[in-house]
Amino acid sequence: MNTTRHAYRMPKAGNLRHLQKVEEALPAPHPHEVRIAVKAIGLNFADIFAILGLYSATPKGSFVPGLEYAGIVIQVGAEVSNLKVGDKVMGVTRFGGYTTHLNIDQRYAVPLPQDWSFAQGAAFPVQALTAYYALFNLGELEAGETVLIHSAAGGVGLLANRMAKKKGAYTIGSIGSEKKIALLKQEGYDDYIVRGKHFGQQLKETLKDRKLDLVLECIGGNVLMEGWKQLAPQGRLVVYGSARYGDGKDKPNFLRLLWLFLTRPKIDPQATIQENKAVLGFNLIWLYEKAELMHQIFDKIKALQLPVPYIGHTFSFEELPQALKLFQSGQTVGKVIVEIKD
Repeated sequence: MNTTRHAYRMPKAGNLRHLQKVEEALPAPHPHEVRIAVKAIGLNFADIFAILGLYSATPKGSFVPGLEYAGIVIQVGAEVSNLKVGDKVMGVTRFGGYTTHLNIDQRYAVPLPQDWSFAQGAAFPVQALTAYYALFNLGELEAGETVLIHSAAGGVGLLANRMAKKKGAYTIGSIGSEKKIALLKQEGYDDYIVRGKHFGQQLKETLKDRKLDLVLECIGGNVLMEGWKQLAPQGRLVVYGSARYGDGKDKPNFLRLLWLFLTRPKIDPQATIQENKAVLGFNLIWLYEKAELMHQIFDKIKALQLPVPYIGHTFSFEELPQALKLFQSGQTVGKVIVEIKD
């Protein structure tokens, strides 16, 4: 049975102003799928890059953005075994999340913790998977090590700090504004840096005699290069984003992007041998294709018994375009959530 849904759709990637709210038919779920009445949507920087056409995994032609949701199961396919109608769930989707109703493979819907709101559920999966995979699967963070976490007041940054502290690591958060210092202190970061023109010197002064063992890198440019230079032997630089390519505009400035690309940091592979350091990178779309691994990570995250996610900003479904513009500005803290009311 078809359902009529509302969704925000891009005719094609390239310009944020082209995002349109549409009414469209959603076909019946396939045998292995569930239909979700979406109650909350989590915004991610990958959404912005997909909308602008700067994300390699962006679908060709028309698409509905969005990677993260929480809601209620309202229909199940004939082969669904682990969920039933009425279950509250959260999960990730390979695009398609900016909508009131969603069909998705049962593997990508996990039970919402009993004491969590839908907003908290939608604030968790993408950030938690990103933070855990970067810290532990790739970064192999150990107790007593020092980790530098960029965009420290954002969704990934806050969860990464909480996870690292559970492991007994020393955490340094990097932020772009003094307005975010109070939140870092509240969240228990051991130290912080408000990034300036001389980030390398700032990092050196903050580290003092500490070794820098791990960097969670999502900024790019000189910030990335300084983190690499100051890594200790056996240090790991884990790259999962490059915020410097964003400029808050509705459409890309390709001349600017070309200049940034041509002047991007370049690390000689032989230097990794000589200096005994590593550069690793990933994007969550790859992890999406590894459903079994995703569930293993979710189980490990659950065992950490983290506090509920920190939500910094909440918007209505009708305000989704405004939420994206604020999110794009870099002025947000915590998770930005869009709620769908009955």
